[in-house]
Amino acid sequence: MENFVYDKSTKIIFGRDTEKIAGKEVKPFGSKVMLHYGSGSIKKSGLFDRVVKSLNDEGIEVIEFGGVKPNPTLSFAKQGIKLAKKENVDFILAVGGGSVIDSAKCIALGALYDRDVWDFAERKAVAKDALPIGVILTIPATGSESNHYSVITNDEGPYPLKRDIIVENNVVIKPQFAILNPELSFTLSSFQTACGISDILAHTMERYFTSVNDVDFTDRLCEATMKTVIRNGLIVIQEPDNYSARAELMWAGSVAHNNLLGTGRAPDFASHMIEHELSAIYDIAHGAGLTIIFPAWMKHVYKYNVPRFAQFAARVWSVDDNFYSMESMALEGIKKLTDFYREIGLPVSLKEAKIPADRFKEMAEKAVKLGSIKKMTTEDIYEIYNLAVG
Repeated sequence: MENFVYDKSTKIIFGRDTEKIAGKEVKPFGSKVMLHYGSGSIKKSGLFDRVVKSLNDEGIEVIEFGGVKPNPTLSFAKQGIKLAKKENVDFILAVGGGSVIDSAKCIALGALYDRDVWDFAERKAVAKDALPIGVILTIPATGSESNHYSVITNDEGPYPLKRDIIVENNVVIKPQFAILNPELSFTLSSFQTACGISDILAHTMERYFTSVNDVDFTDRLCEATMKTVIRNGLIVIQEPDNYSARAELMWAGSVAHNNLLGTGRAPDFASHMIEHELSAIYDIAHGAGLTIIFPAWMKHVYKYNVPRFAQFAARVWSVDDNFYSMESMALEGIKKLTDFYREIGLPVSLKEAKIPADRFKEMAEKAVKLGSIKKMTTEDIYEIYNLAVG
């Protein structure tokens, strides 16, 4: 196990009707809030009115900024930065899923920065401050409600670039609080739900597939998280209003990406970086892109740590031990994962997603090169795209 520092500073408020206390949670941070949200479904569901009432009851002025789309863009976030500066807001309340939260984080950074906020994505600047953020989560998926990552697509250049804005002082953009009411996810479509399940699994697997030895405690935490997501994911696809299953997924989604599961380990985020190029160019839902890329990545790298992939097969998918061939176990585990993706209705190949094979080299060159099981090269990534064709 490697040395680590674990800082869990986000306050989690979990359960039914918890969105009604949003105003009390925002109040200590100021009297003017930017309410940031997506397409407007929160207005149709009545959530918007409940949140605004909660804020108004505490004497908090609300500045609306809606319209965030999946794979949030830099140009849109800059509109929010301009509005936040003009209105001199004290706080940003993100109501939605990962795209809204990531956009809010970008705005929070840019609102207190005099130059281009993309400097933080390119590591040209070190963030020292940001507007405080709160979250009312509606889509369990990214874990952005309790971590310091913000994934933004730069749509201002000739080539769209999807990058993580990560700040060294991670408390700067980590939300002050996150309100998690599983009932708010009841209205999600089966596709949105499945994409969230995919993202939660990916975050867990990226911690699980490590080159670090002697991490049995977090191995078991990862395995428990994956098994919980698989079991309850199948339930919510069939029973969208099942509160218990929704609750398990919502809490698992936060834990999967708040860095607890990665303590003492070297995570492998290569698959996420490879998928980022897909969703930047083709605007595929991130979770659907991951179900295409993850099995291809596994097929490419499993031979670099066959015992770990065999352990994944045995402990997560209950594949029988094969003392004569751990490789066959590893491959069976990859097949079980792929079958699960199909069962929840997501594509497992570029062909199924109708994504052409004409920009593989371009994407491979642009992708951020990461890896713990195997450090990715341009050639590795190009081969993974080819394996993902189907």
